Amino acid sequence: MPIHFVLAADTATTVHPASWPQGHWPLPPDPALEARVRALLAKMSVEDKVGQMIQADIKYVTPDDVRTYRLGSILAGGNSGPDGQQYGTAQQWQKLSDAFYRASMDTSGGRLAIPVLFGIDAVHGHNNLVGSTLFPQNVGLGATRDPQLIHAIGEVTAQELRASGINWTFAPTLTVPQDGRWGRAYEGYSQNPALVAQYAGAVVEGLEGRLGTPHYLDADHVIATAKHFVGDGGTKDGKDQGDAEVSEAVLRDVHAAGYPSAIRAGVQVVMVSFSSWNGVKMAGNKALITDVLKRRMDFGGIVLGDWNAHGQVPGCTNEDCPVAYNAGLDMLEAPDSWKGLYVNTLAEVKSGVIPMAHVDDAVSRILRVKLRLGMFEAGLPSANPLVTKSAQVVGSPAHRALARRAVRESLVLLKNDGVLPIDPRKHVLVAGDGADNISKQNGGWTLTWQGTGLTNANFPGATSIFAGIQAQVKAAGGSAELSVDGSYKHKPDVAIVVFGEDPYAEFQGDLPNLAYRPGNDHDLDLLRRLRKQGVPVVAVFLTGRPLWMNREINASDAFVVAWLPGSEGEGIADVLLRTRDGGVAHDFHGKLAYAWPRTAVQIPVAAAARGEQPQFPYGFGLTYADHGDTGPLSEDAGIELSSARAGVYFSHGRPAQGFALRLTGANGADANVTATPAATADGSLRIVALDYKAQEDARRLDWSGRGTARAALVAPAPLDVERETNGDVMLVTTLRVDAVSPQGATIGVACGSGCGAAVPIGKQLAALPRGQWLRVGLPLKCFRDAGADMSKLDRPFEWISSPGERLAVTEVSLGTVADRTLDCRAH
Repeated sequence: MPIHFVLAADTATTVHPASWPQGHWPLPPDPALEARVRALLAKMSVEDKVGQMIQADIKYVTPDDVRTYRLGSILAGGNSGPDGQQYGTAQQWQKLSDAFYRASMDTSGGRLAIPVLFGIDAVHGHNNLVGSTLFPQNVGLGATRDPQLIHAIGEVTAQELRASGINWTFAPTLTVPQDGRWGRAYEGYSQNPALVAQYAGAVVEGLEGRLGTPHYLDADHVIATAKHFVGDGGTKDGKDQGDAEVSEAVLRDVHAAGYPSAIRAGVQVVMVSFSSWNGVKMAGNKALITDVLKRRMDFGGIVLGDWNAHGQVPGCTNEDCPVAYNAGLDMLEAPDSWKGLYVNTLAEVKSGVIPMAHVDDAVSRILRVKLRLGMFEAGLPSANPLVTKSAQVVGSPAHRALARRAVRESLVLLKNDGVLPIDPRKHVLVAGDGADNISKQNGGWTLTWQGTGLTNANFPGATSIFAGIQAQVKAAGGSAELSVDGSYKHKPDVAIVVFGEDPYAEFQGDLPNLAYRPGNDHDLDLLRRLRKQGVPVVAVFLTGRPLWMNREINASDAFVVAWLPGSEGEGIADVLLRTRDGGVAHDFHGKLAYAWPRTAVQIPVAAAARGEQPQFPYGFGLTYADHGDTGPLSEDAGIELSSARAGVYFSHGRPAQGFALRLTGANGADANVTATPAATADGSLRIVALDYKAQEDARRLDWSGRGTARAALVAPAPLDVERETNGDVMLVTTLRVDAVSPQGATIGVACGSGCGAAVPIGKQLAALPRGQWLRVGLPLKCFRDAGADMSKLDRPFEWISSPGERLAVTEVSLGTVADRTLDCRAH
């Protein structure tokens, strides 16, 4: 694979289009379609045209808005669903789609009828639809090495989208992740650009239908989106929306590898990345968008911006960015900023800041896509034949069988000391917090944006890993026992321990290193305890990326990487268990699409460029015919494993690594807490240790005396949480309220001298139950709106109160799930 390097500063952003692959738009000229486009353009006002170039989120736009502002498309973001919910049923989506379509086709008042496009992130099946078929995330599909399977998954995803009235998916993701610390790594098929390129055409053809056939963009298919152009998988240190400090050759040969094949397959949309290339934001990079993508690669579809990504371009805001349009974007995704963007863009078009020639080209591209999809003739989304039989389409047995096959093919066996395959006639213990957890086996982008806050009841028709094992063991005459903590009534013949990463998406999943849950050895202890009891242990690891797992591998007799397998957990039982007669129905098939790290700080792709060896190389994967004893692996992580986790400021009653806990008394004097008990010099605030789930894993704070005092967490260096603030991320405090101050409390942040914000929470705190542990969340947006600079927080948490307040705290972190969410408008 190509080696990364950074060019000198004076040439780092120079683009040489002639060195990029020469493309040819694969759709033949269509004079009739072009005549229709010209006729529509001639009838459109400037307002009509600008509206087509803006995409709004359903949480922030109504059908009446589409009617009034002539918006050309809408989207449902990760937490946006019908009826104000985060997700919906097929019937709810159908109703919503019809409402927006009717609005776009309203010709009253002389309006021009142009049907609205409806896009959604269907990235591993229709993952915002209740009861849908959910496939393994892309990180697992890469292990299958099966383009035909990828094509079939695209077809099924398209059918379930159409059955719910939606005609556009923001998929496939063609990123080529080079650093597993990136929280979106699981959205990429492989570190290998050749495999991504092979899959790109297959999945596009599955979603859109095959070019040159009557099935291309017919009623069974949807518009596909190749994303994110370009370099999002190569950002420095794996930082989401970061900077890809690589040469043009690496950008072209590694990170753009999937786009030529996607374009050859007829992909209709390319989404431009949030990230930068050598310091230049992609959303404003005219050389790459216009000169390379549109001209050199001859892409003839819509070039779409990502979620308010244009607002990060220098000189731009979310509501105003002519630079992005002039760089070559045809449509800006402005979920909550669309109205201001419409007003400003309209003025800039009228003044000539955005040339009319570009507007006409952008709108023509949008109209062509709508015409190719047959939207002007199709009628209401609910008129699609798949909608009328949606109950038979969504989550159908055939679709679930395909997903189950994908699970089987994606499993990778890293170790087997002879315990696998398992005799199903035995007594099998199934342990671990992933054993009966359908949300965890799916990961992020599943019903909710981060994939959190869900239970098995949210997944009708799906099968947990335990349920699949139990069904096959019972059918063979054996017995299966579920025990999350590994305790058991009767000693098992074998234990299957299912554990791994909790769901996350985007920046919430970014990591500082590749250690698995540093400072939390719960899963490792479970594996070791069972083996010490003489029970053979099979580890089934749920993950969106390779992580340093040497200790867990050593503590297991067999180690299986199940990735994020989706809704059909029984696919795991298909491979782990023998048949009733002792045969093997399904052997291991998967091969690593990403190399596995030797230490917690080894980034395998970068290490390979230096001649270093990973723990398990790209392409590794055992079968039952292989000798599977790995021998003892080194348990030197390469760093000191601590409780430091990204986005965690205070955990188990202690500040995260590098953080300090500081008390400030009513007299203004500061005191850092190095041991408990402790107090301010004036006694206005005291802190003691107490037990929550373990010995001294929480701290109790007592305010007394006179005046206001505060407890603050001080960061080792200023934190930039601006990106998290723009998302639906909260400051989450796991606490127990014992008493509240009559004067009320506030939660604050500080961003240097004279910079900060405090949000009053007294009334809401008083309404919480006493003596009960809760996760209480406050949206980060509250602090930004109150005046804090969220890009440089030196004190990311302050609790300010007065005499009479008493509460206990065990954790403070960033998150998207809370038992109670505070409203910063309710003072």
